[in-house]
Amino acid sequence: MPAPGVLAATLVRPGQYEIREYPLPEPAPGFVLVRMEMSGICGTDKHTFQGYTTQYGDRRLEFPIIQGHENVGTIAAIGGNGKFTDFGGWSQYIYVVPGSFLVKVPDDLPPEIAVLTEIFAVSVGLDRAKQMSAFPSEPFCFDDTVVVIGVGPLGMCFLMKARMLGAGTIIAVDKSDYRLNFAMRMGGDFKVNAGTTSKAERLQLIRDLTHGRGADVAIECAGVPEAVPEALEMLRVGGLLVEAGNFSDLGEISLSPHRHICAKNARILGVGGEEPAAYGPGMRQMARYMKSYPLQEFVTHRFGLKDVEAAMHKSMESEAMKVVLEPWQ
Repeated sequence: MPAPGVLAATLVRPGQYEIREYPLPEPAPGFVLVRMEMSGICGTDKHTFQGYTTQYGDRRLEFPIIQGHENVGTIAAIGGNGKFTDFGGWSQYIYVVPGSFLVKVPDDLPPEIAVLTEIFAVSVGLDRAKQMSAFPSEPFCFDDTVVVIGVGPLGMCFLMKARMLGAGTIIAVDKSDYRLNFAMRMGGDFKVNAGTTSKAERLQLIRDLTHGRGADVAIECAGVPEAVPEALEMLRVGGLLVEAGNFSDLGEISLSPHRHICAKNARILGVGGEEPAAYGPGMRQMARYMKSYPLQEFVTHRFGLKDVEAAMHKSMESEAMKVVLEPWQ
């Protein structure tokens, strides 16, 4: 009898998926086979689908690939003998290699919140910013003003983390009224629609809300290079930019080193991704804060593997928050 197959959404080239079947491996010693329950669509997944394949420095993706790195599942097998087969999370099983991290989901954390763990772990950038505030003039301090540019799933996690860590006024900037209203429910204080305001108007709004001083911290999560100089201009003298949105190379921008950085004594903290040690604390705090924040509404759309392309397009719409794939649908 032939071995059972594993179905996976395979991106064969930018813009084109195929549902392919792969052999189901018996895990070799030190390997783990996980039966997938849910996997989220990340901003980098969208960029890959659109053809922006240079990511994390000079790394260029090669096709075909199986995407999916925001994963929740159940251990199906450990150890044994078998051949290596590599799956991403957009498949019925994922084959976990030695050296990877598996973190147990707390019993009281539902999968539609646990699936946010990877992006919430990226907000460790704010923990690093907190460590930089050993002196009173350095951000990020208690009661500081924080601007989050782009309140999709990643920006929303940063916004929530900022509130958890003692931010004062939190200002959300986005082009989607749906996301801006959701941000207010997640702990934001003010919202600015970037689609109906000019750059000059947005900068003036930030100055007005900070009595002319500027924001202590700006977090760029829009994932477009053009947002970076605007974020720097929103800062006060000595303020901090947390750059967390541009994980894919979408091109270059013009900056004035004098005006944007030196004259402001600006600090810039690049966030290259999540840290494994942030997973456990992140899940425990989400379990605590789901009593206060509408975290169970974070996942707005669910799709099966056969509808992966529809899921991808839905994730790019302004009325969607986190879109997930459920491989066994």
